[in-house]
Amino acid sequence: MIQLDNLTKHFWTKSGYKTICEDLSATFPTGKSVALLGRNGAGKSTMLKLIAGTIRPTRGRVRSTGSISYPVGFSGSFHPDLTGVQNTRFVARLYGVDTDMLVDFVEDFAELGPHFRMPFRTYSSGMRSRLSFGVSMGIPFDTYLVDEVTAVGDGAFRHKSVAVFDKRMEDAGAIVVTHSPHMVRRLCTMAAVLEDGELIFYDDIEAAIEHHDHNLAVPASG
Repeated sequence: MIQLDNLTKHFWTKSGYKTICEDLSATFPTGKSVALLGRNGAGKSTMLKLIAGTIRPTRGRVRSTGSISYPVGFSGSFHPDLTGVQNTRFVARLYGVDTDMLVDFVEDFAELGPHFRMPFRTYSSGMRSRLSFGVSMGIPFDTYLVDEVTAVGDGAFRHKSVAVFDKRMEDAGAIVVTHSPHMVRRLCTMAAVLEDGELIFYDDIEAAIEHHDHNLAVPASG
């Protein structure tokens, strides 16, 4: 279970003052794969980072009864001058998992070839996402945070990504940010729509998609 207690996050951007959420209280249930839907700029990726603890809320807190992954696709925790192997070993030690086993998993999964032993700063955005997804999926978290990573790569790689995700979901939950209704239906068992700092949860995936589509059809407030 992940519980948001009066969570508030706002910050300054080039376009002005931005509020992601204001005194938001909500619960993501244990063992569910929840699609997090919202228009561009609604704050979905920021919400994942708040849940992961990679950024701090303005006030309020996030509580969890289990382990939470860093946002898959977010590579900000990787050191640019370390190789993919070295970064993988560092994360393995950080989370207390076997370093060799994680390196073997990521090398096989991410399909980076010789780049796996090259500095991370030389990676393309797609390669960075592959490394991030591989490292995260190689560690047994209770909840995985996934940010559009299944859109990376060709069809074969996306198929492999979904297969690995399905395997992890046998024993874990997830919060998944995606703009693809197909992926929502394929990966998730429920959904939440983020709009104007509020989260509305749906057990009915189709109802959530309909709500999201309606939001997209009208101008954003503010």
